[in-house]
Amino acid sequence: MKQNKPAVGWIGAGVMGAAMCAHLLKAGYALNLNTRTRSKAASLEQAGAHWRDAAAEVASVSDVVFVMVGSPDDVRAVMFGEQGVFHGLRRGAVIVDMGTTPPSLSREIASRAEQLGARAVDAPVSGGDIGAREGRLSIMAGGDAEVVEQLQPLFSCMGKARYMGEAGSGQHTKMCNQITVAGAMIGVCEALIYAARAGLDADRMVEVISKGAAACWTLDNLAPRIINNDFAPGFMVDHFIKDLGIALREAENMQLELPGLQLAHQLYRKVSQAGHGCSGTQALIHALRESAQATE
Repeated sequence: MKQNKPAVGWIGAGVMGAAMCAHLLKAGYALNLNTRTRSKAASLEQAGAHWRDAAAEVASVSDVVFVMVGSPDDVRAVMFGEQGVFHGLRRGAVIVDMGTTPPSLSREIASRAEQLGARAVDAPVSGGDIGAREGRLSIMAGGDAEVVEQLQPLFSCMGKARYMGEAGSGQHTKMCNQITVAGAMIGVCEALIYAARAGLDADRMVEVISKGAAACWTLDNLAPRIINNDFAPGFMVDHFIKDLGIALREAENMQLELPGLQLAHQLYRKVSQAGHGCSGTQALIHALRESAQATE
């Protein structure tokens, strides 16, 4: 990667990707952009991003190519497809996959990049839409330690990055994150259901317990949304189901049985089947309320 300010490529302008990309533009990086639906990139183009017609074209004019797309299939298509990144990647360039994908896919991407004289880093994030907008994401980086260090000026525009180990380690860390988040979300939703039945003021209850041992990001950021019946996605249910599915498969590969993770995956599938797949993860309350009512 060049020592002066690199030309940056960005692929994917969804709920989080657009905000993350905007921070790089504000920091003065020359940015090449492609996303599946160009209309979603309108504000980024207005801010100075240069539209490119394909991922391969983005790669051909960029020193660092960030990818932030939804599913492992999307990542594979963007990387290996006919007009994918690997068909335009420069020697010496760096690919940074910031979505959540299987660690095995991250290792495959890193291996292919190395064959082409380039490098790859898996750098999934946590912090939701709020963290993306405010540039306060937690970034979990796997790959070559020296390359991750070189990327720190770019990462610092979006949040704080920590090096976790070899290729795939960032994704393994993200699995730990999602397992923890899933458990916390169940606890927060059940606490709100309990509070309602007990006749407590929900806002006051959240304010009080958030100052003690129950303190967590989910309680601070998503409990108020549930109370206000705000189920707009900071992170969509269907995407969370995808992540939990990856975690379950990785656990199985490591011969681990994680019953809490299994329960969360089952509950979120129920939420999606009820028509809330495009809602935020706080929509879990719907499934848990239904379960609570069924016991009456």
